[in-house]
This record gives sequence, structure tokens and C-alpha cells, in this order.
Amino acid sequence: MSHLKDDPRDSSLETSYTWPKTWYRDSTDGLGTSGMFLSGLIMVTRNRFLAWPSLLFSMSNLINSHPIRAKEGGSGWSNLALCISALFASYVPIFVITQTPKA
Repeated sequence: MSHLKDDPRDSSLETSYTWPKTWYRDSTDGLGTSGMFLSGLIMVTRNRFLAWPSLLFSMSNLINSHPIRAKEGGSGWSNLALCISALFASYVPIFVITQTPKA
């Protein structure tokens, strides 16, 4: 049993501990930054036509994010949440504000 090469008790198979290699992103994601900027612009101007490209930018940022490669370990979830809330804030006045018939 001790002649097996995969025996965990065999001291000849010991290796020193090394930290895993990480990949650092040197540049920021342009689409993610554009989505965040457009979300802020949508909430200020209530322009609902800008909400859809912003949502596409945030989904692209979420799909293309690599949490292991990021220094802070962030992903695109906060960007997606901001874009969805901007989309919601731009379309809410259509359903909430009703016009009363003039007498």
C-alpha cells in the first residue's frame, strides 16, 4: 500500500506551499464605466431611451467580468443593479402619473 504514488502519507511527494497566480487587470472596463455614467445621467434627465444601452453595457460588463483577475474582486452586479434601477426610475412616471380629464 505504501508503494502507490498517490499515497498522501508518503513524505517524498511533499511540495512547498505556493500562492496561486492571479491576473491583474491594468485597465478599467470602458463599457462598465459608460453604463455607470449613463445610469446617473438617466436618473437626472429621466431620458428612458438611454436606459436600454445602459442596461446592455451593464450586462456586457457582468458577462465579461473576471473576479479572480480584479484587484478588488468586484464583479458587475452593482453596475447591473444601478442600470436596472435607472431603467425603473425612467419608466415609473409613465405608470404613476395619470392625467385627470378636464372638466
